Amino acid sequence: MGFFSADLHIHTCLSPCAELEMLPELIIQRGRELGLQIMGITDHNSAENVAAVVNAAHKSGITVLPGMEVQTREEVHMITLFDTLEQVMAWQEQVYAALPSVKNRERVFGEQLLLDGEGEPAGQLERLLITSTSYSVEEVVAQVADLEGLCIPAHVCRPVFSLLATLGFIPESLALDGLEISQNTSPVAFRERFPELAAYSLVGNSDAHRLKDMCRRTTLSMKAPTIREIERALRGDGSRGVWVDGHATGKQR
Repeated sequence: MGFFSADLHIHTCLSPCAELEMLPELIIQRGRELGLQIMGITDHNSAENVAAVVNAAHKSGITVLPGMEVQTREEVHMITLFDTLEQVMAWQEQVYAALPSVKNRERVFGEQLLLDGEGEPAGQLERLLITSTSYSVEEVVAQVADLEGLCIPAHVCRPVFSLLATLGFIPESLALDGLEISQNTSPVAFRERFPELAAYSLVGNSDAHRLKDMCRRTTLSMKAPTIREIERALRGDGSRGVWVDGHATGKQR
């Protein structure tokens, strides 16, 4: 069993709301400065730039988990993470099919910069990413599970684009092990505000759209930096566990 520092919610320059400095080499460099061992790359409704970050992380000591931040039809943001590029690209195919056929307007929404496998500019993604898919929250959770991925509701304490803001509660039918809290919320404050959510573990990610936003908040005790081990850490299996800002944030039985 080991301890892994993780930031599971990081955007690249593909996300139109992210800065162009969010390039693979700079993301990995910033991760090393912070002492991160696991990073989740989660652009809005797309995984086109994940391979470039995976390649940039080669021999860095950082495990990059391919992922995506998906917007459901209820306008809820969901972090979806996988072990392999093959899994995330299969998920991307499904997400693209569920996105409306609308072109991005750079002057309104920002650039969507595509990178090749070496991290070099390869053009602009024309389809609009800052929009909702036709998938419900329940469908996203189920389909990610079918692909053997991990699904975590993003920034649940925020007043917009969050599961709590939209529904007001978390349906018991959702097979979720953890919730993400934003940088503006401490785990202690969250537990005090939402005691009814004690059954869910908490992770604290950066949702970084700029390099300086990246952070080291979450520590996971587990055997390896894999999706299955993260799930087990969120469930508290064996001696596994999770901490945010130094506070144990595993589910409270």
